[in-house]
Amino acid sequence: MAMGPRLDIRQTQGLVMTPQLQQAIRLLQLTNLELGQYVEQELERNPILERADQDGSTELSDFEEGNLNTDPLVDNLGEAIAASDGIVDDGMVGDAAAVELDAGTLPAEGDLDGAQGPLDTDHSESYNNDGVSDRPEGQEQAAPSEGFEVGDWSGASTGLSGGESSTVTLEQVLSSEISLKDHLLEQMNVLLVDPAQRIIGHDLIDHLDEAGYLSEAADAIAERLGCDEALVEQVLSQMQRLDPPGILARNLSECLALQLQDKDRYDPAMQALVENLHLLAAMDIPQICTVCGVDREDADEMIAELKALNPKPGLAFDYDVAAPVVPDVFVTEKADGGWNVELNSDNLPRILVNRKYYAEINEAARRKEDKAYISECMQSANWLIKSLDQRARTILSVSSELVRQQDAFLANGVQDLRPLNLRAIAEVVGIHESTVSRVTSNKYMATPRGMFELKYFFTSALSSANGGDDYSSEAVRNRLRGLIDKESSAAVLSDDKLVEILRTSGIDIARRTVAKYRDAMGIPSSVQRRRAKRMEARAIG
Repeated sequence: MAMGPRLDIRQTQGLVMTPQLQQAIRLLQLTNLELGQYVEQELERNPILERADQDGSTELSDFEEGNLNTDPLVDNLGEAIAASDGIVDDGMVGDAAAVELDAGTLPAEGDLDGAQGPLDTDHSESYNNDGVSDRPEGQEQAAPSEGFEVGDWSGASTGLSGGESSTVTLEQVLSSEISLKDHLLEQMNVLLVDPAQRIIGHDLIDHLDEAGYLSEAADAIAERLGCDEALVEQVLSQMQRLDPPGILARNLSECLALQLQDKDRYDPAMQALVENLHLLAAMDIPQICTVCGVDREDADEMIAELKALNPKPGLAFDYDVAAPVVPDVFVTEKADGGWNVELNSDNLPRILVNRKYYAEINEAARRKEDKAYISECMQSANWLIKSLDQRARTILSVSSELVRQQDAFLANGVQDLRPLNLRAIAEVVGIHESTVSRVTSNKYMATPRGMFELKYFFTSALSSANGGDDYSSEAVRNRLRGLIDKESSAAVLSDDKLVEILRTSGIDIARRTVAKYRDAMGIPSSVQRRRAKRMEARAIG
């Protein structure tokens, strides 16, 4: 076979993630706080963008009719994202900021596209969303035809700007919580006089974890500070007498022992119990009586006294204030039994494109670099506004379908929660599964039954024993919890008995699944529950 040069032409197709496309994808999964921070950064970076007035009015034009169609990149946002992973598709969402779902006339699967408009439509100058939080009392909800209009996202409340003063008052300073470190340092300065001991004390306090335990061994501290280990142990022994009792302990047994010593209750029997906590965890009362040398009554009193102690004394001082959860979607019940699904307008950022300023600086620009920069800022602003609009539409669309699928849960409770997966929502809405996952992450829905993360409604399915509809795993957990809560000390249900009861109710479940659900809910085994109930009965008697 002859060898010779050959020229081939091959054609391949690939997808390139542009910065604009990455931005649209990233905005979908941002939380309310993260979205507010991102918008604030864009407002500082891009001079074309501006914050709208509180009432949603502005003298500057935003998206005038036909402006979005001047840039082919902006026009092809929906197609570009759909090509990546299905984030945007034709007819993905409706043109409404509020969707009404009637219980008796819920749309069938696949019918949503008919009520949805294309992405590239003409837009008015502002976006006014009359949501639950800002609609005047007695005013009717906006009709679906009024819909989303890109521009001013009314009702924004990012918490990053506004009229509230950031000045810290004297009352706030005086009422602030003292930290664990400051609390211990104040006591240490009185307890320790020697400068060398104070240095060791400072190091010990610096190595406390949030629960108040010493996170480093004494020999490591001595080696780092270049001192004798015996001196570190001496300072540690003195520091362990500080308030709160149990602080600077190296393990749970030592923490409980320090608290018992502070109460003058650390006798030999209690010492034996503290050194054998594994017996207490297993509720092996006979073995505890043998090890401690006490009878059953004394053992019950010792266990009750031990349970009254604080295993994590440091948590009384240092704690993180949890940020309040703000719903992204409101679900309210209608008079006819249906459901209203509305976006929370307070979470939507209020930003506009200052086209007047853009026209002025573009006309005044003379250099090619200046014009290129201005054009880039304008294009970035258009992409941001449209991405925010698309994000809101997608959240509303997915939330509406979740309400339709979980109508029984909203009406009756968790026992009627349907099994649901991402694919079922993605097929109906017309987007990719990954998009549904992004949209439902860290997004919350306020319902008449409480506030739930959107991912709460996605649960695995357990087959029915009689061939009927599948059961949601969350509904089965709720039923297990109810059965265990109703049991008495004389009739504690084993895992096998729970399986039998559930199968009688039509739920086909294995024993290992019951054990897994019980462990996930923090419910002890039947043996441990029986021992605990007997102890409670003796204490009451």
